[in-house]
Amino acid sequence: MTKKKKPQDSNGVAAPVAHGAEDLPAVTVASYNLEVRDKEGFIGDRANKSAFRDILDEWRKRARDGGPDPIGDISTGDLSKKDVDALLDQLETEKAALVLSAIDDFSREMAGVLTRYMKEEPWKGVKKIVVGGGFKDSLSGLMVIARTGLLLKAAGMKVDLLPIEHHPDKAGLIGAVHLIPAWMLRGHDAIIAVDIGGTNIRAGIVKLNLDEKPDFSKAKVWKSELWRHAEDEPRRTATIAYLVSMIEDLIAKAKKAKIALAPVIGIGCPGIIAADGSIARGGQNLPGGNWESTHFNLPEALCKAIPQIADHPTFVIMHNDAVVQGLSEVPRMADVDHWGAITIGTGLGNASFVRKKD
Repeated sequence: MTKKKKPQDSNGVAAPVAHGAEDLPAVTVASYNLEVRDKEGFIGDRANKSAFRDILDEWRKRARDGGPDPIGDISTGDLSKKDVDALLDQLETEKAALVLSAIDDFSREMAGVLTRYMKEEPWKGVKKIVVGGGFKDSLSGLMVIARTGLLLKAAGMKVDLLPIEHHPDKAGLIGAVHLIPAWMLRGHDAIIAVDIGGTNIRAGIVKLNLDEKPDFSKAKVWKSELWRHAEDEPRRTATIAYLVSMIEDLIAKAKKAKIALAPVIGIGCPGIIAADGSIARGGQNLPGGNWESTHFNLPEALCKAIPQIADHPTFVIMHNDAVVQGLSEVPRMADVDHWGAITIGTGLGNASFVRKKD
């Protein structure tokens, strides 16, 4: 990504935070949403949730060439993560062997994708890569991470591949606190955070716990709400209205619990996020479509719908969802200068970071 001119306030002073910023309080975002192609298309499409299902389905087809399908009549698309993990529990069976074969093939694809990323300038020198997204929240996902890490090391890549520390549902919320300088949040207990994906939207209250640790390492999700919008297929307008109701409900819960909310909403969202808060590209999987319209701006829409939080003007800050999930790892990455993050879900998100010197 090319360097962007820092936004300025009405007095011409550089603003401390901006949508989609490279310069964040603890790190510099070296890159995100890399769109690396080969002759077959975007290489990231080989290592997302759908790609794993396709590989598993292909192994089932091969098995049927010589007899009955070990998994039975259920379609691959109807298998939940828990279903796949249950198959792995039956270690002595063809069911487990079939899933393990898919894990091995998928791991090779992922190792190939990461090897290609690490040839890109923003990823050169990456020492650790954290893996988040919904796929990580399963035994099969954890096995893929471990297997891929071994393949990278066997190929001479000096990099550690790690599962993201927080549960992926929480990482996408906790990371939002790292978009904002700690000094802007002093005197407050928590912020509202939102994680928008191609299948779900989650909103939550993240307690800062700055008195315990000023680096946000003790930040915790206090309450959260989940909406599986893929089941409802809403229009964009209905999506925003429902999101507003989720946030308002959380604000009411915080008030009842006497939690001092900062007037801040931090958002992780797929795509390239422009400095004005619009989505330049990459929002094609978002509910209702047309999120990249020049006539639509999510931060502005939320500020209009929720003009105040705790009697103060609402401030919305938005970044790419893989960046936000990766930011949840800032405290744990204190021992490395350069690290990366990928999120395996509807798509394959990616980001790389350079730690700022103290």
